[in-house]
Amino acid sequence: MVLIRHFARLPAGLVLLWLFLIWYLVMVILYFETSPRLWLNALAMSAIVGSALMLSVHHSGSTAREFWRVFRLYAIPFCVSSFSALVRGSGFYAIFAPSLKENLIALAGCLIFLGWIAFARMCDRKMEKTG
Repeated sequence: MVLIRHFARLPAGLVLLWLFLIWYLVMVILYFETSPRLWLNALAMSAIVGSALMLSVHHSGSTAREFWRVFRLYAIPFCVSSFSALVRGSGFYAIFAPSLKENLIALAGCLIFLGWIAFARMCDRKMEKTG
């Protein structure tokens, strides 16, 4: 029930971040490379850019919400740098793969997630009404 309530109450901005993550994960699976250099460079960029972002949005407090905010400030640069390294020279246009099939797989993942959000919101409304 906690998981349903969590996803039911996600604001639109966080739903969009989840959709970006799903798209990223699909493309990483499809274009995965085992090169340690690629992943270490992505980690280094994450540390540099994430630290700069932390300095720019420094907040006091240490709630669970704050942890996830900090996590995102480091995870997003990691995803961006690893994604760009993975797809370089593969014919991508921004985040879109050159293959319709690959784009449809990622889109299906996103639509499944949006279906989950709709289901969670419907369940949450029912739980609110029943007490």
